[in-house]
Amino acid sequence: MQLIKPFAVVALMEDLPSQKLQRGQVGTVLEELAPGVYEIEFSDMVGKTYATVALRTDQVMKLHYERSVEAA
Repeated sequence: MQLIKPFAVVALMEDLPSQKLQRGQVGTVLEELAPGVYEIEFSDMVGKTYATVALRTDQVMKLHYERSVEAA
């Protein structure tokens, strides 16, 4: 299971029509609610939150902004 820490940036891997979210939207992890379940906040370009959703690790992909030692 992928470990995701608070403040990590993630991308949504599936559409969530009930939340008005589309695959590919980017959010920030706020906290781990249970093993493998995270509260994720989605905000617009000025920082206004438009959704806060509990998601499983299989519903998101952690984004990396720096080269990973494992990937090298």
